[in-house]
Amino acid sequence: MVSRHIGVVIRAPRDAVVAFARDPRNLPRWAAGLALGDIGSTEDGGLVLDSPMGRVTVVFAPANDFGVLDHDVTLPSGDVTNNPMRVLSHPDGAEVVFTVRQGDASDAQFHRDVALVEADLRRLSALLEG
Repeated sequence: MVSRHIGVVIRAPRDAVVAFARDPRNLPRWAAGLALGDIGSTEDGGLVLDSPMGRVTVVFAPANDFGVLDHDVTLPSGDVTNNPMRVLSHPDGAEVVFTVRQGDASDAQFHRDVALVEADLRRLSALLEG
């Protein structure tokens, strides 16, 4: 399986980046590859939202002191995709690292997914630095 780690340095404190990125109200503002509009919640604390892939459920790792924002996305098909995401301390603020895995996607689809994640992380950076 091919993986690609995409990182962006954000000139903001790590804890502020973590808080902003994991807040469901902010997802449509920066995570266009995941959230398009209204966000609901499940009984077990997951999020239900419209995405470019259709209606999905997202479950983030529990809040923690390590900047781990891993999340599982349950697609309309029922397939679950695990998305590793970390917010690391960086001399200039924070570095967000997201891992994209190719899985069964074609090379073209994988490169498209990488480009979408890069755009999302640039949007996150612009919002927090703006």
